[in-house]
Amino acid sequence: MQGLFWVAGGTGFIFLMTCLGSAMVFFFHKQTSRTIQTLFLGFAAGIMISASVFGLLVPAIEEAGDNGLGWIPAAAGFILGVLFLLGLDRLIPHLHPSTNTQEGVSSSMKRTTLLVSAVTLHNIPEGMAVGLSFALAAQHREDALYASAIALALGVGIQNFPEGAAISLPLRQEGMKTGRAFLLGCLSGVTEPVCGLLMVFIAAFIAPVMPWLLAFAAGAMLYVVVEELIPEAHLGEHSNLGTLAVMAGFVVMMILDVALG
Repeated sequence: MQGLFWVAGGTGFIFLMTCLGSAMVFFFHKQTSRTIQTLFLGFAAGIMISASVFGLLVPAIEEAGDNGLGWIPAAAGFILGVLFLLGLDRLIPHLHPSTNTQEGVSSSMKRTTLLVSAVTLHNIPEGMAVGLSFALAAQHREDALYASAIALALGVGIQNFPEGAAISLPLRQEGMKTGRAFLLGCLSGVTEPVCGLLMVFIAAFIAPVMPWLLAFAAGAMLYVVVEELIPEAHLGEHSNLGTLAVMAGFVVMMILDVALG
């Protein structure tokens, strides 16, 4: 029950940050500039890279033990996470607003639905990551692990704020009513608490697979970073800004993890 409480709080926080970002639609009726989007996307990418390494892969190797084979579940779980997101990316219809390109299986769904699907797809590994971090802390009952999980939730929450705005503002710009654009932006983050709680139940019944699950979440997160965030952050003329934003996000998440964990 304690693990569920922490996971509900952690994933609830990152979901709340998505909603707060979506609420920007009430204050700004125009889409943000390309420069701002580049900075937000790059910063989010840096946070997710750092979180994947320090918050997921390193704990996965440590959890696997010191018998010299700790890399096996980390590497295998990582690959499975990449393949999982690759499969979802190929199957679920979604649209990226920056390139206006539809991906996934052919679909006649509305553009707004495709836009929400894209962000929802990216939120799946974030919910998994936060849920697993708190589940690991609950299993070992160590303050350092709780602090590390809190740092991960803070980092993901920070990058969820611009993600929420990135879905609601374009919807409003296309003519959707403000309230509905805000609601759809919030709904795009529902997968985070759902996936987080699901990971807790899986980890509770199959504790030995925790290293695999942690690495799985890391692989899924890095797939999103390399496939979507970094390329979108380098669109246009301001690629240096995107690169610096990635570095800044990485450093912020690393500081959070070290300072709190």
